[in-house]
Amino acid sequence: MTRLIIFLLAIPVLLAVIILALGNYLQPDDLAPCNNTILNNSKCQAVDAVVAVSGGDTNARTDEAIELYKKGWAPILIFSGAAEDKTGLSNAAAMKARALAAGVPESAIYIDEYSETTRENAENTQMILREHDIRTVILVTSGYHQRRADLEFTARTKDVMIINHPVATDQDWSVWWWTNPRGWSLSLSELFKIIVFHVQEAV
Repeated sequence: MTRLIIFLLAIPVLLAVIILALGNYLQPDDLAPCNNTILNNSKCQAVDAVVAVSGGDTNARTDEAIELYKKGWAPILIFSGAAEDKTGLSNAAAMKARALAAGVPESAIYIDEYSETTRENAENTQMILREHDIRTVILVTSGYHQRRADLEFTARTKDVMIINHPVATDQDWSVWWWTNPRGWSLSLSELFKIIVFHVQEAV
């Protein structure tokens, strides 16, 4: 009986550890210690550009990038992403339009309209970074996607410092992600894709 009780008590503890570990792993936030303040150190200082990739809650990602721009974290915004519907605006173009409507000047915005995967986001953004001699960026995406985006960008954007900053909450993800099937689907899918990334890079 005692062993059964211990086992039953251990289950929620183990589940809590898994939730905390998985959540923290998927969404690294290098700006968390900065408390929204630009400081003179490697992680909390202003950078050359903010990069936001589309997908999931694209509007939330765009708005977070715009907010960083307005707070002085970078003088340039880069939006990356194609559109599923090829007859309309690309995601990147829609993100640019949203930034323009928020008061960001067109001269401060660069876009990549052709990326359909995270890897392509990184590869195509690298061309923009190289063209404009951008060496430091804050990378913005949804929490569940941040780790994989960082891996792809770090691998493809050579000699560029990547600073992670996920959207805190969007329509697909929040601190309560583990309370619904959608959250588990996204987190486990990302974990699988991260494993695939490491396998492919090792080959």
